[in-house]
Amino acid sequence: NEAKDEGDNKKTKLDLVPESLKIDVSAIEKLVRWYCREAGVRSLNKYIEKISRKLALQVVAENEGTELTEKSTRKTSTWVVSDENLEEYVGQPIFTSDRLYEKDPLPNGIVMGLAWTSMGGSALYIETQAIKRGTDSDGKQKGGGMLKVTGQLGNVMEESTQIAYTVARAKLAEIDPSNSFFDDIDLHMHVPEGATPKDGPSAGITMTTSMLSIAMDKPISNDLAMTGEISLTGKVLPVGGIKEKVMAARRAGIRCIILPIGCQRDFEEMPEYLKEGLEIYFAEDYNTVFDVAFGNKRQNEESRR
Repeated sequence: NEAKDEGDNKKTKLDLVPESLKIDVSAIEKLVRWYCREAGVRSLNKYIEKISRKLALQVVAENEGTELTEKSTRKTSTWVVSDENLEEYVGQPIFTSDRLYEKDPLPNGIVMGLAWTSMGGSALYIETQAIKRGTDSDGKQKGGGMLKVTGQLGNVMEESTQIAYTVARAKLAEIDPSNSFFDDIDLHMHVPEGATPKDGPSAGITMTTSMLSIAMDKPISNDLAMTGEISLTGKVLPVGGIKEKVMAARRAGIRCIILPIGCQRDFEEMPEYLKEGLEIYFAEDYNTVFDVAFGNKRQNEESRR
């Protein structure tokens, strides 16, 4: 009889839990994308435990008729935790949108790069704007030929801006000798999220493309991203974190990526599901980057399909 009573008690306790109570797959996917991007599942486990504790509190409180605080009270009629009501249980997302710009093409002077962080890969926009000075009393142009850089960049990244500036000037002189943009205009280059320190050489080709975009008055497609160090002679050098950067590009909805040719093996060793549907170009020098970024190579490839 005692065993029967214990069984009845257990059944009664289980009956307290609503049959519809669950954490939906959409909530898990949202947690992974917007709350816990680091390698491993420790952070994800903490969020799931947090949701479970809050659900348990709500179940007990509603069965016992206990009044909860505004923060703990269930806001919706459902017991299903989905992507729509997840914020009630875990608060606002830690990470925001992967895209800073939705417009296509991007505004002149703006290019999406790819960076490696402690949380994996992320989009890294490079912004360049022209600063046109007035004239002096003799009618001569004030300023010109100066580059200002902001965005809390480290020493290596600051050096990359100078190299990119030299490569961009040389490229413009090669394709349009009559264009005196870099002599007449000052430039301000910025890497958004200024509170976050940034360093490394992998934004070299992105910086060069950003400067040429503003100099030639030609925008870049918003489905293109790139990463690669650039040398003073325009060579595109390999960089690290290719898998993480490709994952970041996919997350941001990028279809076309430019990588250094020295990273081709890293890309080919990646799982097929990460490579599927991507248009990849491997660059040995900046000429390939230029042709892809400004439309010539992509248009030719598409016309052959």
